[in-house]
Amino acid sequence: MIPDPRSTRANRPPRTHTTRTEPDVARPTSKDVARAAGVSQAAVSLVLGDKWRGRVSGTTADRVREAARHLGYRPNLAARNLRLGRTRTALLVVPALTNDFFARVYTGAARKAAEHDFGVVLYPSPEGLGPAKDPFASARAALDGVIASSMAARTLTALHGADLPLVMLDSDPTDPTAGAHVNLDVADGMRQITEHLLALGHRHFLHLAADIDSWTFAARARAIQDTLHAAPDTTLRTAPAPLSTTYSRAAATQALTAPGSRPTAVICDGDTIAAGACKAARRLGLRVPEDLSVTGFDDLALATAVDPELTTVHLPAERVGERGMEALTTLLDGHTPTGTALPTQLVIRDSTAPPPS
Repeated sequence: MIPDPRSTRANRPPRTHTTRTEPDVARPTSKDVARAAGVSQAAVSLVLGDKWRGRVSGTTADRVREAARHLGYRPNLAARNLRLGRTRTALLVVPALTNDFFARVYTGAARKAAEHDFGVVLYPSPEGLGPAKDPFASARAALDGVIASSMAARTLTALHGADLPLVMLDSDPTDPTAGAHVNLDVADGMRQITEHLLALGHRHFLHLAADIDSWTFAARARAIQDTLHAAPDTTLRTAPAPLSTTYSRAAATQALTAPGSRPTAVICDGDTIAAGACKAARRLGLRVPEDLSVTGFDDLALATAVDPELTTVHLPAERVGERGMEALTTLLDGHTPTGTALPTQLVIRDSTAPPPS
């Protein structure tokens, strides 16, 4: 007799659903790391917080890091930040993102920040070099500090008013508003450019000066003037120019066609201005460098994209960002950053040659 499947199904006990669970694996703690390394928890905290120098030996620090790696230990950053009152976030303020110099500054700052478990928020000021607004409801609650590149400290009142540590890059080193300054030796860079042109035989110069009132451009102008003042039989004409290839072309055209002897060398405050000067020269029927030598400054990607490639000054932008982040973490640790201006380097390419005979 074949049983009725409906009655059989009805008489079965109800099914129960079970879920297999893996046994809980306890996350390693700082106490586990201390035990594995044979040190105290305080030593673990110092090493993993990157505050061990001068407090524990390098050998001990290596042992702690190795134990942490072996155990797969990761510090609870949220709890640590809450305990310390830190956000582990820095704000990098730049005048614009159209210049790859600032992109390289950010790359260096972010790389160094990662070594300290910091994040970097990039903020292009809506007003360019003008007053920078606070992009947060409360900068103090959102940030640990501010790094600003190529701006005046007075333009950061809204941010610095939150009583945040401030590090200025490529700015007036005598300004007491900032907690630290990281500068490039822009004056030496401009001296190198001017001496290079003098050595080629040039005596009549045009300086296309960026039409921006800032420390870095004032320092460049003084360096040109001082270098030429010491050289015999030289002339210098100065004309303002926007940091734009299109508008600097117009400024260069006007300066090169002004009454008087035409300069044989044009010193530009930036590569974008130099590109505009090269365009102006071509439209005036002048060859670069046979009739007119042109130099830039910054060594942007643009410097090798134009023809002829620009003689310019290389600025170690990524190192500027790294040094800026190092200075900020030093301030946050309660110390005063120290350091000298970063060196600049003349890069000679095809846009300079001896003056026409």
